[in-house]
Amino acid sequence: MVTPNGSTSVPAPASASAAKLPVTLDTRGRVRTSREQRRLILAEFARSGLSAAAFARRTGLKYSTFAFWVQRGRRTKRLPRPAPVRLLEAVVTPAESALTLPVRLPGGARLELREAGQVPLAAALIHALAQSC
Repeated sequence: MVTPNGSTSVPAPASASAAKLPVTLDTRGRVRTSREQRRLILAEFARSGLSAAAFARRTGLKYSTFAFWVQRGRRTKRLPRPAPVRLLEAVVTPAESALTLPVRLPGGARLELREAGQVPLAAALIHALAQSC
């Protein structure tokens, strides 16, 4: 059967189930298939239980072409859709430090230093208190 684009549609030889496969050859004898045809061929291959080489022989396809279809089909099935990115607000509260430096001042006043940045402030406070006495 000759299609309008000049290609010839031939049923594949061998088994009865393989004869139903839509294989189209162009004028040079190359296999031309649409995505739907490839999908049908790959579905038949999955049902057949044959090896890829045996199935390609039965359907009249070149093994390299058929193996490429199988590989591409498996690759596209394996790739999951990436999960959508979810952003969460993180609020960090400073942890209470177990290390404190207690400073006892004359007169019973007590001062606790929890960070290194507090040391200059404490020194200035002690210096100011010493001058006022």
